[in-house]
Amino acid sequence: MTKAQQGRASNSATPPPQTLEAYAYQVIEEQYRRIVKQEKRVLADKDPEALHQMRVGTRRLRTALQVFGSAIDIPKAGSAQRLRDLARVLGEVRDLDVQLASLEQEYRPNLNQKEQKQLDKVSEALKKQRVKAFARMKAVLSQPLYQELKTTYADWLKRPRYTSIAQLPLSVLLPDLLGPLLSHLLVHPGWLISSKETSGEKGIMLHELRKACKHARYQAEFFMPFYGEQFQDWVAEIKALQAQLGDFQDTQVFLELATKTLGRELRLPDLQAAIEQKQQGALVNWEEIRQKYLDEGFRYHLHQMLLQPTVKAGQVHPELVR
Repeated sequence: MTKAQQGRASNSATPPPQTLEAYAYQVIEEQYRRIVKQEKRVLADKDPEALHQMRVGTRRLRTALQVFGSAIDIPKAGSAQRLRDLARVLGEVRDLDVQLASLEQEYRPNLNQKEQKQLDKVSEALKKQRVKAFARMKAVLSQPLYQELKTTYADWLKRPRYTSIAQLPLSVLLPDLLGPLLSHLLVHPGWLISSKETSGEKGIMLHELRKACKHARYQAEFFMPFYGEQFQDWVAEIKALQAQLGDFQDTQVFLELATKTLGRELRLPDLQAAIEQKQQGALVNWEEIRQKYLDEGFRYHLHQMLLQPTVKAGQVHPELVR
């Protein structure tokens, strides 16, 4: 494959890629473009969705390095650690945006006037934290390390480097690429936590499970065009579970922030009731889900599903891969 062909891997007018090399190029290019496309909008700070998309792109690119690590040769300046550091600083601002949105849209409208005044103190504290977090993020995006990261990927996309295994057909390698993250998800200890023991360390473990779901989902979404309806349903299920665990984690974080800001034990009955209601809703079907993922037959089914792609790599239209 020539350099020109590699640079056009995502073009819908060309045949879809069939080798691991070409597909890895396509995924990495797409996620890198997703990151840099949002940069100006993120710094303008007028639309929180831009920051969300840039953070997601950073996480997906990091996942792509995990998936295709055996096939690509990326310089250290573009390493997964560098992407993790970038995602962390973007996440500080994004997480505060989520908490502020929950405060204003979900909690505050349902409180009495007295509790609303107390919650306004929390809102002001979060806004001050966001100003500082945004300043840190802005500084990072202007530092040489970030510019070096971008240059590394821009240069790699012009002159990509691969290992010898990258020449193999993608269809041969699909189960091997998907297997590790599925195994990581299935052996996570978070599945052992019941809905009655979600505080303290157990709550942290559920948050870690949420992150494992997210990584598995990102990886699986790269390869959805090559699998059938069962695979797509499973990806949708993991996405929904990730959202549920995320909602639960957000309530835990908000409760901690509110308690810390008010400087005493939280005594806002209406707010506590609203938080508890959201927590219960987030975990309403948790027992059913976790028992499903502990079931030997279901786990075997997932592994078997990965062994049976329904579409060959050369038969997928490139627009379906996006």
